[in-house]
Formats: sequence, structure tokens, C-alpha cells
Amino acid sequence: MLLKKDHNVWRIARAKRASMLVDAANYFAAVRSAMIKAERSILIAGWDIHSQTRLVGPDCCANDGYPETFAEFLAALVTKKPQLEIRLLLWDFSVLYAGERDPFPTATLQWSTPHNIHFCLDDCVPVGSSQHQKLVCVDDKVAFSGGLDITIRRWDTCAHTANDTHRVDPAGKPYGPFHDVQMVVDGDAAGALSELLRQRWACAASEKVAAVEVGGDAWPDGVAADFTDIDIGIARTEPRFDGREEAREVERLFFDMIDGAERSIYIENQFLTALPVAERLAKRLRERPELEALIVSPQTHVSWLEAQSMRTGRARFAAILSGFPQDRVALFYPHVETGGVTANTMVHSKVTAVDDRVFRIGSANLNNRSMGTDTECDLVVVAGSEEQRDTVVRLRNTLIGDHCGATADEVAKALEENGGSLVRTARKLALNGHSLQPIVDDPAASSEAFALIQGVADPEKPIGAEEFLSSMLGGYVPARHYSTVLRVIVAGLVIVGMAMAWQFVPLADPKSVKEAFGEIAGSYWAPFVVIGTFVVAGSLMFPVTVLIAATAAAFGPWTGFTYAFIGALASALTTYAIGAAIGKRTVQDLLGARLNRIRQKIASRGVVSVAAIRLVPVAPFTVVNLAAGASSIPVFDYMAGTVIGMLPGMIMISAVGNQFARILTSPTPLDIAVLVLAVGAWVGLSIGVQAAVSRYWSGGR
Repeated sequence: MLLKKDHNVWRIARAKRASMLVDAANYFAAVRSAMIKAERSILIAGWDIHSQTRLVGPDCCANDGYPETFAEFLAALVTKKPQLEIRLLLWDFSVLYAGERDPFPTATLQWSTPHNIHFCLDDCVPVGSSQHQKLVCVDDKVAFSGGLDITIRRWDTCAHTANDTHRVDPAGKPYGPFHDVQMVVDGDAAGALSELLRQRWACAASEKVAAVEVGGDAWPDGVAADFTDIDIGIARTEPRFDGREEAREVERLFFDMIDGAERSIYIENQFLTALPVAERLAKRLRERPELEALIVSPQTHVSWLEAQSMRTGRARFAAILSGFPQDRVALFYPHVETGGVTANTMVHSKVTAVDDRVFRIGSANLNNRSMGTDTECDLVVVAGSEEQRDTVVRLRNTLIGDHCGATADEVAKALEENGGSLVRTARKLALNGHSLQPIVDDPAASSEAFALIQGVADPEKPIGAEEFLSSMLGGYVPARHYSTVLRVIVAGLVIVGMAMAWQFVPLADPKSVKEAFGEIAGSYWAPFVVIGTFVVAGSLMFPVTVLIAATAAAFGPWTGFTYAFIGALASALTTYAIGAAIGKRTVQDLLGARLNRIRQKIASRGVVSVAAIRLVPVAPFTVVNLAAGASSIPVFDYMAGTVIGMLPGMIMISAVGNQFARILTSPTPLDIAVLVLAVGAWVGLSIGVQAAVSRYWSGGR
């Protein structure tokens, strides 16, 4: 038995229907049809989601009465079906990909859409990892998983013509042929994928979403079932994070599939850099002289980073297989010529077929990231009957035909003529301007910097800041707080940076505030003006640190500390009241689904948690206040935690006094050194209190 629960699959679940969807035009048409049938719930997770994606099928138009573009389509759906809740989970992506993404996803997918469309940026992964699963679940009854995100520059038909005028991005810029594959399932398999997606939402948005039960059938129109009444294996990659155990089922499933191969392995994958997989494949090829492997990948990679890391890694992958005859192992890329115009098809799919027995579609690349660093989800079918084995062969032949300009039947005929050899058939079959061409990468072309680049682009595991901080702090800081400790350090650096920046750029002028306060320092109504200034400025998200520094400078350390302390508490209480008055829904519309995380941090542990949040910059002062008020945190817990949490910073700023205001306006080298030492003390005290709080909580509660 290939599939083993808790070894190479997370779950084995029954599907009444399962089908392969080849290329984005077919996938977009199918997922659009399913979402139109949704009654209660649509869950979407992706590495990328773009609001302006034209969600259209092969005819490149929408004739169902709904808008074509994704965000407008969703808005129209929930307007017509007010009971429908839509949740969009997008990886909180690296700045390296910013040029390729929707520039303001929160604005386009949250602020500009109705209340029952919820959007969250998923940072529930370790440093160096990404959320790479591509899942859509409709009413827990139908689910899609594979290599395709609902984003731009993906749409293409199976024709992959070199000059398709419909293949343009929202800016009107054309792009080349694009190939990818998705699978759609229903039944218990869809329910399991919905559960998986709800788990990710709970981690990223700190919100539990209940399963739904509806009576309708969301299976997409026009999609015939390739398999019926079949078990679906679900394999994951999940890095260890925030108490969640590591899952490496994707990697184990690759190994086990290769180990069981007898006659043929067909692979199409965007990246080929996982050398242990290449070594496992070479081992099996030596064990089975009749075994052959046909691998399809893109001829080039899009970005410079991919070209430097992934192509060099692919050359090393190929070198491991180079000792086998060319009629047993081949790496190809798809090439197309239309009316004298030539192009190479971008292969973005992640598919593996072994013999006539195993068929796998997923999000996992054959690179190091997909084995242990990123989150992935692959679906696998093991044929148990003659009919299912025939289907596995037909689906594999369909994909080969997609690259060779042939139908599945034409591929089958060509296989017969070439003695059943996939490799010989791929070399010879070329119809309608389509062909597969050999990939040639030069291993010697790799630069000395390759290892450093690969460490960022294709790490075997997350970078590991968590382990570093854990050892540094004696293991007292729980996983969820590592990022906040880093933010304390970053915040300190930002303060130092602002001290120098404010010498040239009037971002905020503590000197002017100090002078204004100094003019009223001797009057009886000075405390009321200062406290009122804190309240108004806090409501406008003016940096409270600037006010504290100016107050200490104007009134001296003791009086200034007293005024600033009372003013900060008054500001905190006022914005807390505003949050309570406008309510959770309004605040969530402003701050997004991750408001739940702030609320959860505040609400779950009362005074201790509020104090911890004040010590570390999980969110700006005013944002925390609004979230606390909207979450109905008891006012005593909130204010007590605020007092405890703000004291270290206020003591530091008040003690520096006049020097702090001067440092922020016209710093000398000595001033900068003093500030660095003060900030270091603040950071050290904050981390120490945070560690003590965490130790107290884990041991005392």
C-alpha cells in the first residue's frame, strides 16, 4: 500500500468525483462556476491573489451576469447572497515579489469590498518561509488544489498559441504561453481540504471558522469526473511554527512514489533543485533497467533570483541523472510556433505520474523549499481498478499532448509506435507547431555566490531566527513572540534612525512641542493642556513617544513624567472608548482579519498580556487601544496592563529629559551614543520583562 496516514499523507478521504483541470482558462471557468453555486462559504488561500484577475474561461468572457474581474465578481456574489461569507488568505509576501503583486491587496480585497468578504495576510510561517498552498473550498463540498493561484499572468488555454492577444495583464502588457494544472474534488476529500484551509485561517487570522452544511451541489458545470468513488491522499509540507508540528509528507510521498516505480515516471514541475529526489530517482533507475523518466520543466525562469538559484540547482539535479542513456531519462521544455512567431511555454505545474498506477497534482515544486520550508498541499490518487489505471494513463497522455500539440489518443498511438517509451515519444511527437525540446543547463555557469543565493531563494528549512532567540533567552519566549522580540530590536533601531532623520526631515518636531509646553509651564492650567494634547494627538495616531519626550524636556523629569504618564493613560482610555463605541466590525474593516490576533493577545491573558503588548511593538499605541475597546476587554485589566507595560519606556525617556529632545532635533555623536545606550537598556528591559511574563504564564497558569 503506497498511501500511509501520518507518514506520506495527512489524510485519506473519499471523493465521489475528482477531475484534472489543465491550464488556467479551464480552472478559472470551473472555479467561477462553483463559486456562483456557493450558499454559505468560500475559502481561498494562495501564494498570490490579485483583485484584477479576469476570472474567465477559454472563451475569454463572462456570460453569467457577474463581472469578469475577481474582486468585483466576489462583491457581486455577496451582494446577491448576503448569507455568503468569503475569506481570502494571501501570503504576507516578501518585498522581493512586490513588483509582481497587487500593490495594495488590503485596499482592493478588504476596504473596497462588502463586509462579508474577509481578507487576511498570512504571516503564520517562520522567517524565510511562504504560504504556498493554492486552495479554494466552496461550502465544504467542492475543493480545488494544485499549482494555480487566482492571479494575473496565469490565464491561458490548452492551445498555448505563441501570439494569443487575450494573454495580457491588467496594464495591457502581453505575456507568453503558461501551463499549469489543478484538481477538483468533492465529498469527504473536499471536506478535508476545507478543514486544512480553516486551520490556516485560524493560525493567520486568529479566528475559528465553523464548518458549514448545505444541501446544494457546487460541482462546476461542464466538468466531467475523471475518477468516481476514489480515495484521495492529501500530502502537506508545513514548517514547525507556533506549536504546530512539522509536516514533511510531500517529501516522503515523492520518495515512496519513486521507490515503487516499475516502468515509467512522468514529471512536470516548475523547479528541479531537490537533490535528494534526484538521488532517489537515480537509485531506482539503477535498480530497474526498464524504468524511464520523462521530466518537463520551463526552459528559463522568470526572475533573476530564480535564474541564479533554480537554474543552477536544476543543472546539479540533471547532473545526477546524466549517467543514464538519453532514451531512459530526458529533461524537456515545451516550445511552440504560431504563424512564424515562436515562444516557450512557462511550465508552472506540479504533476507526477508513476506507471499506470499513481497520479499526483499539487502545489509542491521539486525544490528544497517545498520539502521543508514552505506550506504545500498535494493530492494523489492510487488506481485500484483497470478503469482507474486507464484514467491515469489518459491523464498523463493528455499532459504530454498539451506540450506536443496532440490529443491523448494521438499520444497513445505514438506510444505504441515507439514501443511504449515516453522519452522516445516525446522526442518525436510534434504537431500543430508544438514540440518538446531538450533542456541544457551548464553546471559550470554557477557563480561562487550561488550558495548564498540558494540559502535565501531555496532553503532546505526556515532561516531559524526562532531557535537563535530561544537559546539567547533561555527558552522562555514562546514561538508566537519571537517576531515581536525582533520588532522590539527593530523599533530601537528605528528610534535611532529617526533621531538622525529628524535632523534633516521634519517628520515630527519635539523641539516645537517642547517650546509650546515651555510657554505654559508656569500656569495652573498647564497640566490640563498637556493631558488634552495627549488625548487629541493619540486619537490622531501622533507618536506618543514624541509627546513624552517633549513633556519631560519642558517640565523636567519628575513633573514631566507625571504629566506624560497621566496624559498617556488618558489618551489610552479615550481611544479605548472610541474602539468600544464604534465596535468590532468597524475596527476590523479598518485593520483587517489580523485584528483577531491583537484581540486574542489582549483578551486571553488579561493584565499580563496587555502589559506584554505595551512592552513590545505588536501594533501601534492607538491601534492596540482601538482593538482593546472593540474587543470588550475589561477596562481594569486594560488600564493596569497599560501602566505596567508603559513604565519602562516612560522612565527611560523622562530620565534622559532635555537630552532626548535635543537628540531628536540636533544630535551630536555623544548624543547618539547616549541614545543607543538608552534604547539598548529599554530593549533589554522589555525583553527581560517579556521573558519573565512568558515564564510566569507558562508555569503559573
